Amino acid sequence: MPEDYALKHIREGRLIRVLEDWCEPFPGYHLYYPSRRHALPAFAIMVDALRYRGA
Repeated sequence: MPEDYALKHIREGRLIRVLEDWCEPFPGYHLYYPSRRHALPAFAIMVDALRYRGA
């Protein structure tokens, strides 16, 4: 589960972190796709959503 979804509940004490030493920091998504082809609208929306989430 992405930390963003659980962070509020962790702060409020409803959830606790387990195996924290085993969790690597998440640097973000990496997408590789041909830039010279026209992207399908659904793919473009997904890329925009990931960019927004990472901002």
